[in-house]
Amino acid sequence: MDEKEIRQEIAKGRDFMRSPVWSETLTTDQEKKLQQPPLYHEAAEDSQVIALPRDFQRLGLDANLFELLARRKTRRIYSEEALTLPELSFLLWSAQGIKGRRGKSYATLRTVPSGGARHGFECYVDALRVEGLAPGIYHYLAGSHALELRGTQTADQRLASLSEQKWATRAPALFYFSAVPYRFEWRYSIHSHRIALVDLGHVGENLYLAAEALRLGTCGIGAFSQEVCDHILKLDGENEFTVYVQPVGRISQKADQENREETEFYSFVTEESL
Repeated sequence: MDEKEIRQEIAKGRDFMRSPVWSETLTTDQEKKLQQPPLYHEAAEDSQVIALPRDFQRLGLDANLFELLARRKTRRIYSEEALTLPELSFLLWSAQGIKGRRGKSYATLRTVPSGGARHGFECYVDALRVEGLAPGIYHYLAGSHALELRGTQTADQRLASLSEQKWATRAPALFYFSAVPYRFEWRYSIHSHRIALVDLGHVGENLYLAAEALRLGTCGIGAFSQEVCDHILKLDGENEFTVYVQPVGRISQKADQENREETEFYSFVTEESL
């Protein structure tokens, strides 16, 4: 791209961020009385489904909100220690869990807010080291709070999916969030995509706070390979596609090592300041 093209793309991005004009003449699919899309994905036929534990009281969660907010930060240095299945269960429930329903099948009430209660995201986990769970890629079944085995990926695929960010591959669990656009579009039509990305921030922050409550670390990643992620998650890239990735791992107890590695990671800041 030349400088003019770059400026044009920046202008388009800024327009996208601005509040849209809510036209009274716009008729949405909801107003047309078209059938709304499913509230969440069900397990595929004959897939392996694993129920998740729901007893979160035994996790020793840090419930002090002030402390969680004060402690919360992006963490990129993880130990080799595995997560437990109850910890993974709590993380998934915190990011996408269902607490109730409106009507028979109109909307779900979840742990995160969503414009119009559309909740147009799905969550997949690449579980490398989770106690009681075979390594593999799992789809979180929000409707039943369970996991559905989707397959596996190689170390090379994992690294490629994260745009060669080696530090993230050390995490025992990688959370991949996908968007299912029509869940939003059914109600909000041309205005839905801006709303969806705002909602994605709610999901990511819930996972951040849930990780802190478990004394785990996470880092939101926007730099990933769309093609590789969609391929390994078996998404069509059109009606569902990857939009966000978060590795989660246990915080290294070796403070000196963590500080050194964090310093090395941010060395570019010092170099650019010279």
